[in-house]
Amino acid sequence: QVHLVESGGGLVQAGDSLRLSCAASGRTDSSYVMGWFRQAPGKEREFVSAMRWRGDSTIYTDSVKGRFTISRDNAKNTVYLQMNSLKPEDTAVYYCAGDRDPYTYYSDTYYSDWGQGTQVTVSS
Repeated sequence: QVHLVESGGGLVQAGDSLRLSCAASGRTDSSYVMGWFRQAPGKEREFVSAMRWRGDSTIYTDSVKGRFTISRDNAKNTVYLQMNSLKPEDTAVYYCAGDRDPYTYYSDTYYSDWGQGTQVTVSS
């Protein structure tokens, strides 16, 4: 099992940027998939972005394309989510998740490892 710890959330204004980090401890080989999900108050958790640890196959939900970038630092065993041009509708608790072979990247059902979540609040 892989232990995941997020950091980097906070309160920002619309148009600002934040970078979330997800530090992984445990066995994360090149095929391990890392995903970011978010959950706004009163809503279901939704997919944001995902990538394989080796760095290929990055994908994003449509609402964040062109604004968010997922990346990783192998030396630090950390995955990042750079969030630019933030909007109030991006307000949510953001979770990183991982799995060796999720059936689909887009559903939280198929990720076995989860971080504790970090709050992102974007004011208008």
